[in-house]
Amino acid sequence: MERFKAGDKVKFLNEKGGGVVVREIDSRMVLVSIEDGFEIPVLSNDLVIDATSVRQPDRRITEVLQKEVQLQEMQQAEEQDAARRGSLRRFAKNMEPDGVYLAYVPHEQQWILTGVIDVVLVNNTDAEMLYSFAIQKESSFENVDYGQIAPRSKMVLETIGRDDLNYWTTGLVQAVLVLEKADYFLQPVHAPFDVKPNRFYKEGSYVMSAILGEKAIMVSLQPIAALKGKDNLQLQKEGMSPAAPVKNIVKERPAIDKHKRGMGEAVVDLHIAELVDNIAGLSSQDLFKIQLDYFHKMLNSAIENDYNKVTFIHGVGNGVLKNAIIKALESYEGTENRMASMSKFGVGAIDVLFTDKEK
Repeated sequence: MERFKAGDKVKFLNEKGGGVVVREIDSRMVLVSIEDGFEIPVLSNDLVIDATSVRQPDRRITEVLQKEVQLQEMQQAEEQDAARRGSLRRFAKNMEPDGVYLAYVPHEQQWILTGVIDVVLVNNTDAEMLYSFAIQKESSFENVDYGQIAPRSKMVLETIGRDDLNYWTTGLVQAVLVLEKADYFLQPVHAPFDVKPNRFYKEGSYVMSAILGEKAIMVSLQPIAALKGKDNLQLQKEGMSPAAPVKNIVKERPAIDKHKRGMGEAVVDLHIAELVDNIAGLSSQDLFKIQLDYFHKMLNSAIENDYNKVTFIHGVGNGVLKNAIIKALESYEGTENRMASMSKFGVGAIDVLFTDKEK
């Protein structure tokens, strides 16, 4: 049964006319003032609210409220987008070469094999990057993100749980890099990627990224050297059409190659003097971390480039670095280790042999 209150304008259900509710007599009856000035008791069941008396909301107020809601939604979207963006570290030592990278960055940097992971697209170039990111779903691709990344910046595409890794490890990145002014042009990026899910469960897969300042699984999608082309004027001088493909694309040199000593073999000296120019202000823990991170970086580079053996010179010392290397190698399948040649390196080096090159 509808309840009425004083001042409600009502109509009678069973006869013409109506009036205004004066007061409620009891739970079943109200006193109504009718048009001729008399007040009469009426059963609540015989009354309805006069719809013409219900005040409609002011249209202008409604429009203002709608605009405020839209502005709040836009502001929230802008704040969320800004939270996804970040700048790279520009002056770190041993920085990754210029190029476009895909990075998987654990939130728990102390416990990298647990917790959620950020999927990050990295623009380590001086160009503005317009990108499209798609993941492979069976025989097709599904575009999950697109946008713009400023020079020397990163974009968090998604934060995922470990259960979602299979969904985010195979796909395609396409991008256009736009330079404001240069004597060369940059070709479009078309970079498929396929990261083995088991890499996410091995500590050795995560290396310290100089440009991110965090440990991550780094996937080089396209080095800038491979994207550089000649300018149109130079192409015309050489009798080529600007639309013709540019030959002799420079391939990025693998990091391990600078330590190469023979076919499929390398020697990496982990003495801190070989890795850091100035140790002022660095603690012993900092120095140890630099050595171990460089070990992981070179080991991963050797695996990715089908090396047969890498000798790591760890020195004699107190054995901490040597033991850490041996412990880390337990996370790498298809590797063996042994003491390196004493005649060449004394007792301060270890050979890492790759018995299974399937990555």
